[in-house]
Amino acid sequence: MNTETPAEAIYSGEFPRSLDAKNRVTIPASWVSQGVVDFQVVPKTSEKDSFLVVLPPKEFAQMEAKILELDKPMDKKRIAVRAFYSSARAIAADKQGRILLPEDYCKKAGLGTEVVLVGGKSRFEIWDASRWRAASEDLSAAFQEMAAEIGL
Repeated sequence: MNTETPAEAIYSGEFPRSLDAKNRVTIPASWVSQGVVDFQVVPKTSEKDSFLVVLPPKEFAQMEAKILELDKPMDKKRIAVRAFYSSARAIAADKQGRILLPEDYCKKAGLGTEVVLVGGKSRFEIWDASRWRAASEDLSAAFQEMAAEIGL
């Protein structure tokens, strides 16, 4: 099991993919070639967005530290850590670079057969393709505004 994320592991780009009948999706070759094949997947659902967050081991471990750093009572932190760990599932890429997504997580995230893998630097997300198109329109406007401010 590869438990270290290489320093250069960066998940960037947007990749349309299809889920097969077993809920497997192929990770981009450039992401797999970075050496990480073991991940934790966590559903992210809200009124506005539903998708899966895929975290390499190092990023996953840092989430607990971030929770414990919050200025909250310790009992609430313990509950948050418990909820975070109980919502995660281990997944691994096979030799073809496919990950098997839990069926119940696909349902929670509203994933259809067409999905989009979206890079997020040290993690990536898996969105239903139609939801991603709608969400990316909002992102595009916000990004254009920020890009202009930073001179990009």
